[in-house]
Formats: sequence, structure tokens, C-alpha cells
Amino acid sequence: MSETKQPWIETPLVRSANLSKAVGCHVFLKLENTQPSGSFKLRGASHYMLGKMAALREQQQQQDASARVRAHFYSSSGANAGLACIYAANMFGCPTTIVTPLSTSAFLVAKLKQAGAVQVIQYGNTWQEAENYLRDTVMTTAAATTNESPIYVPPFDAQEIWEGNAGIMHETVRQLREATCHYRMTAAAVAVSPTCNGHNIPMEHMPAVDAVVCSVGGGGLFCGLMQAVEELQLKDHTQVIAVEAEGVDSLAQSVAKQERITLSRIGSLATSLGARRVAQRAFEYGLEKHARTVVLSDAEAIRACRRFADEEHYLVELACAVCPALCYTGKLPGLIPGFNENTVVVIVVCGGSNISFEMIEKFWATLDD
Repeated sequence: MSETKQPWIETPLVRSANLSKAVGCHVFLKLENTQPSGSFKLRGASHYMLGKMAALREQQQQQDASARVRAHFYSSSGANAGLACIYAANMFGCPTTIVTPLSTSAFLVAKLKQAGAVQVIQYGNTWQEAENYLRDTVMTTAAATTNESPIYVPPFDAQEIWEGNAGIMHETVRQLREATCHYRMTAAAVAVSPTCNGHNIPMEHMPAVDAVVCSVGGGGLFCGLMQAVEELQLKDHTQVIAVEAEGVDSLAQSVAKQERITLSRIGSLATSLGARRVAQRAFEYGLEKHARTVVLSDAEAIRACRRFADEEHYLVELACAVCPALCYTGKLPGLIPGFNENTVVVIVVCGGSNISFEMIEKFWATLDD
């Protein structure tokens, strides 16, 4: 297993003319849908896995070479986190086992197998049942019967996951310096620099990020962005807008009630946002003054999914489409203090593999005309 490979890539940052016109300001897209695994999940999962592999190597340095074992990664996600885990493990030359609930679609199970999982097990009626079976039975049995080191990869709730996702914002800030040389932006939005070499443009010539918009399921992406905003000392100026769908809005409900709640059920078609309870750190971040929570309907997400594909030519899950939906519905300006034509907004296009044109048409058929 290699300690030098980095599975995730630096993703493009582009200005969307369509969304900028719809909102009335500068809207940039951070294209995490272009990650090799299809979503931002690759960042956090890879960062976590690299850390665990480094710890395993350090532990084995004192052992006889014949006693050393390879890592075997385990995940309970049948969607994007699982796909990210498989992709990274493949690069490291390690096997992956995925346990998903029985409700996981044949479409996704096939994707997990095609991605290279050595085993895909379906168990239980809920993600929590699959998670418990993975950790209490599958991994325990593997530890006792195989010559491998079983390593659990959480879908969102781990500091290492958040650290990996924080890279999105660090990249964005750096890329914005160069982006100002490629797009027409008013002098009020960014001071004109004498050079268009992104590496030479000083910080004072970089546009400020007024808001970054992200989807929230369990909160791994949200935690990473909030952490990066603090690290970059942007929280006095930058709003982090967390978007959920009705029926999977555990963060918004928790913030409203000032306590971390657990949803009784998943009540949305945006199943990738389907965490019944957000991470504790996500709840804490949600209470901070530079964080905002927004809840949209499935119908708004469906319409946005189709329009985003038509106008931007990116096919994304409903869980991702809730973010551009803020622009299409006209709700974004009211969430940003001092909003004007020079405001700079970054939407994290988180991507996702649980989508197809056929699925969009089925979603569309559920709408009331």
C-alpha cells in the first residue's frame, strides 16, 4: 500500500453566467462532482484512510515482516461515501467491504460492485442496522479469521473527514485570485491587479467570499467548510449556508430547537441527505452566527436538478440540487447581509452517483403541474 498516492484531485472553480444572472451577483461553482469517485466524499474518506494507514505502518514497524498485515477497509454507506472508500482503497491496493441496508437500490449495489468492492453485503432495514452489523459482526469476524487489519471508514462523523473536506475552501480561496483574471467582475468586487498570474496576485486583489453554499446530510461537508472558514479567518465576512430538504432537515430542526434532535424517519427523495441525526460538531457549528440553515422542498430540488442539467450540463443528485435551487427560487439574496451585485457566492457542487436521466424523469412525474 502506497503512502504517497492522493486519491482526490483539485477541482475546478468556475463562474456560472446563468446562476449569476438569476441571482444578480457573482456565483461560482466549486465542481466537486468532478472528483474521480463522483463526489466530494473522496476528500474526507481518503484523508481519513491515509491517516489510518500511516498509523498501521507505524504500529507494524516493530514487527517481524512476516507478521505484518494489509489494511482492509469497511464502510456502511451504499452511496457516495462507500464509492469514495472503494476508489481510495483501490489506489492503495487494499480491499473494501461494504454493508448496506436492504433498501439500497440495485442501481447503487451494482455501482459498488463495479467500483471494485470485494464484497457488498445487504443487511437490515435501516442504515443504523447495517452499520451495527458491519461493526459488531462483519469486522469482528474478519479480525478473528483473516490475516488483515480491518479499518472502519465513517461516512461523515470524524475529525479526519472534516479536515479532508476543509481543503475545498482552501482551494477556493486560492483559485478565486486567478478566477478574477478570467471573468468580468466590477472594480467594487475585486481590485484590479496588474498581473493575471494567479500565483502573483496578492491577497488584497482577491474578491471576498460573501457566502459559501453547501448541502447537509450528516454534516461532514458543512463541518469541513466551517473549519476552513475559521482557519482562513473569514468568519467575520463569510456566511456558510447549509441547505437541506424537507424530511431530512435534522440540522435545521436541531438549530431551531437548540438541541441535537433525531428524525423519526427519512421523509425526502433526496436520500443522500438522509442522516436522521447530524454530527455533534455540525450541530455546534450550526449555532454559530456566520452559519445559516435553509430547508427546501423536494419539488424545488427536482426542478433545480433538471434546470441545472439543462443550463450547466451537470447531472447531480437531488441532495446536490438543493444548492442551486436557492438561486432559482430567489431565496439566496435574503440570506446574505449587504447583498448587492458585487456579492461573491460559491456553491459547492457536491455531485453524487445516485442519479440518472431516467431517475430525473421519475422524480419529475411526481410533481403537480
